[in-house]
Amino acid sequence: MKLKSRTESLIEKHTGSRIESVQSLSGGCISDAYKINFASGLTAFLKTNSERSMFRKEANGLNELAKAQAIRNPKVILCEDDFILLEFIAQGNRSKTFFKDFGINFAKLHQFKGESFGFYEDNFIGSSVQKNIPDQNEKDNWAEFYFNKRILFQYRLAEKNGYASPELTGGIKMLEEKLEIILKGSEEPPALLHGDLWSGNYITDEYGNACLIDPAVYYGHREADLAMTKLFGGFSEEFYRSYDEYFPLKPGYEYRQNIYKLYHIMNHLNLFGTGYYSRAIELIRSYL
Repeated sequence: MKLKSRTESLIEKHTGSRIESVQSLSGGCISDAYKINFASGLTAFLKTNSERSMFRKEANGLNELAKAQAIRNPKVILCEDDFILLEFIAQGNRSKTFFKDFGINFAKLHQFKGESFGFYEDNFIGSSVQKNIPDQNEKDNWAEFYFNKRILFQYRLAEKNGYASPELTGGIKMLEEKLEIILKGSEEPPALLHGDLWSGNYITDEYGNACLIDPAVYYGHREADLAMTKLFGGFSEEFYRSYDEYFPLKPGYEYRQNIYKLYHIMNHLNLFGTGYYSRAIELIRSYL
């Protein structure tokens, strides 16, 4: 197949190599994906989309994850408004110690700290905007940042979408009043987070190790990242055990994880509809 002439020209100019073939790949629900084969022998992974800022945000997130030097993610080769060209990572079989190593390396990622909560730019969580730029009072206050930029932002979207029932509204107000108490004892410096880690957002590379893809990066509480991993089936117990042995979690994490799951469930409510409403209410009720 053929790429747009502008896209092809920019890629060939940047890489200094002629595109020999383009292979369509399956699996993406937001963007179109391709494997690019160059005459030089180089291969690359291309995603295209008409969203004007999505790929810039993805590139910045991948580059931020790479700073930690903790866990592999694709290197950014070239990014434009309508496409991103990444290192092509051949997928292999999981090593015998896959989840043990994954847990340790994910813990190492979380040991990379930021100066304040949030990020220097907003980005995306799926196809939803994720608000990251903190107000002054949120930079050092995780509860303030998390409620305003995560829970309240999603609630406002739910209002616009017609999902803000009196039950949901009352639950959000209750959480606002109780959040400091719910999170008490978990205070930590801002950690570098993938932001959207579930089984669809990592791959197994050619060496049998985990590789992170499709981040929604910001600096926050690492418990939020771990809670997301448990939302859709979870990872193996070895992953969580090795993580906690390497970088122990504070007591009460199991109690706090529902507040972090709520953000993602509300995002799914806003993206996909009322099938996620009852789950959102269930998570809120766990704190009543």
